[in-house]
Parts: sequence; structure tokens; C-alpha cells
Amino acid sequence: METTSIKLANLAKTYRKHEAVKHINLEVQKGELFGFLGPNGAGKTTTIKMLTGLLEPTSGSAEIKGVDIWKHPIDAKKKIAYVPDQPNIYPKLAGWDYLEFVASVFQIPKSDFQSKAKELLQVFSLTEQANDLIESYSHGMKQKIAICGALVSEPDVLFMDEPTVGLDPKSARSLKNLLRELCNHGMTVFLSTHILEIAEQMCDRVGIIFEGDIIALGTMDELRSGGHADQSLEDIFLELTGGEDQQAIISEITDDGDAT
Repeated sequence: METTSIKLANLAKTYRKHEAVKHINLEVQKGELFGFLGPNGAGKTTTIKMLTGLLEPTSGSAEIKGVDIWKHPIDAKKKIAYVPDQPNIYPKLAGWDYLEFVASVFQIPKSDFQSKAKELLQVFSLTEQANDLIESYSHGMKQKIAICGALVSEPDVLFMDEPTVGLDPKSARSLKNLLRELCNHGMTVFLSTHILEIAEQMCDRVGIIFEGDIIALGTMDELRSGGHADQSLEDIFLELTGGEDQQAIISEITDDGDAT
């Protein structure tokens, strides 16, 4: 039985002389909620795009449930769903029509689709807006309908790039609770986020990518055991990615301002 949901083997992406992602190796297991962290430009979105078949790797391989997404893209994509940080969805469709369209692509039986869609719309407080055109939605509502669209097919693996951006606190909490429940029932979630508190609260393991390399990987306990006892994920992240230096400069500027 295949227990590895995502496998990256020497995965790399180079743009001319710039190495955006540097031969990374990683495995994520079935039912795991994995957090992928890194500062802007570290390689998070590039990695996710290679894993979802949107960006071809320069070298290495990416497998979903044992299927290489570049050698067998249709088979691999049947197993995944992807929510990008900027949801690009059809503005002239109503929310319900969009979900129906997604269900038709994945050939979901109508009875299964209807019960699942109603349930998801309720979770994200979109039931009353389901028949409104998506172009009338706020950014947060578009994000929520994109998440509903990703989950309506009940994928084996869900990729999310900054999923809480634009969500109000209630919706963000609903999403956190829902993802945790889905993982407990066997779905694998791979999410990137810059909100470290979310990663610390939600994720089974986290990987920190910096300048295209994974520089730390493990559970919170494992990360703390590397000489970071009693530190928050934010402290560990800043220390590993050089953010502490910037913080020191900010403090110095603030202190100088106080002194004047």
C-alpha cells in the first residue's frame, strides 16, 4: 500500500543562471498536514507549481501517490487539487455553477456533488451568495469559493499557496479545523504560508526553504531539539533565514527615533 503521497527527488528549477530551487528531496506521507515556509522569493511557489504540473522542472522528479506528474500528468492530476494564492476563477459564473463545472471535470456523480457542495458552502458561509456571480465577490469570498472548488472532488492531495490570505478570522479558523479533519481522514495537505503561527498550530511537520534549499525539516519538537529549545517557530524561522539581522536594524531605528 502506497503511504507516500508526495515525493520530490532532486527537484530543481533554474532560470538562466539563477537557481530558484536547488535539487531538493522531500517526502510527505498520507494524512500529513505539511507546512512549507520561507521568505518571499525563497522558492515556495516555484516548488508548488512543479508539484502541480504548472511549471516543468529543470531536473529531478515530482511524484503524487507514486505517479510522476510530468511523465503521467493526467493520472497524477486526478489525485490532486490546487488553490493558488491569487484565485483566478471564472467571473461570469455563479459560485454554484463554478462548483458544478469542477465536479463535471472530475466526473463526480450529481448526488455526491450536491451534498458535498452544500456542506462546503455552509462551512465557509457562502450559501446565500452561491447564486451570485463570482465577479461580485470580494477577494476573501473568491478565495473561499476556490477552496470549495478544490475540495468538492475530495482529492488525495491538496496543495494550497497562502490559503488564509484575504480570509476573515472566522473563515480562517473554519479552514484550519476543516483541513485538520480532512487530514485525520487520510487526505494529504501541502500548504505554503508566511503566517508562522498558523503553521505552528496546524502542521504535523514543517519544512523551511531559503534561497532554493530546504534548510530545516521536522515536527516542532524536532526543530526545537536542534538547539532551539523553548523557541517559537517565528524565532527559529528568523534565526535560520537571517531575519534576526533585519529585526535588529528595525529595533535600532526605533531606538534612535525614541532618542530624538
